Amino acid sequence: MKNTYVLVVDDEFRIRKLLAEFLGREGYRVLEAEDGEEALDILFESEKKVDLVILDVMMPKYDGWFVLERIRDYLTIPVVMLTARSDEYDQLKGFKLGADDYVTKPFSPSVLVARVNKLLSKSNREAKEINFGAIRIDLSARKVYIKEELITLTPKEFELLRYFIDNKGIALSRDKILNAVWNYDYFGDLRTVDTHIKQLRSKLGDYSYYISTVRSVGYRLDIENEIDN
Repeated sequence: MKNTYVLVVDDEFRIRKLLAEFLGREGYRVLEAEDGEEALDILFESEKKVDLVILDVMMPKYDGWFVLERIRDYLTIPVVMLTARSDEYDQLKGFKLGADDYVTKPFSPSVLVARVNKLLSKSNREAKEINFGAIRIDLSARKVYIKEELITLTPKEFELLRYFIDNKGIALSRDKILNAVWNYDYFGDLRTVDTHIKQLRSKLGDYSYYISTVRSVGYRLDIENEIDN
């Protein structure tokens, strides 16, 4: 684990040092941030590759929810939310935004480290890429290739394509797509789904037919799709 970095984000110095001590005993290399802005700088500006984030919710500058959303726009690394609030709404919000686990204060450092071990073990076992027909997605780098040619997708187009592949062959309603990709807190128009699918089809080029329109339902991803749009 000597090259496994855990980023601890909390505005309380005592908690950061406590976790750094326990994680260090397990062989992890610990990075610390005292607010959301510093956390984002470490994640996106530092040369060190962070493998897991322990993220407090209530912090100065940027709170944990904001940081979690930015992480999920670009990264698939595990995130453990750490907060003094045990409210069910907060826990549901965390999971909907893409948190992998949720720990409330006060907590046992040993139990938290055990959860970190489990998440990192699972993360290391999971596939680093997924394939569908001519499409290959490098999950760790968040890059998409068509016949080994790199295409550029926005974060939402990336999540949309991955969601389709995870549910290949299934007719998906616009409501279901919106809830899964934009989260339940999104209050925009369903037409945003159509707009993003149009853009995604355009970038898939000759393979745009993979995404077909299912009349009166929504969309489906299937290699055998016929163009009926």
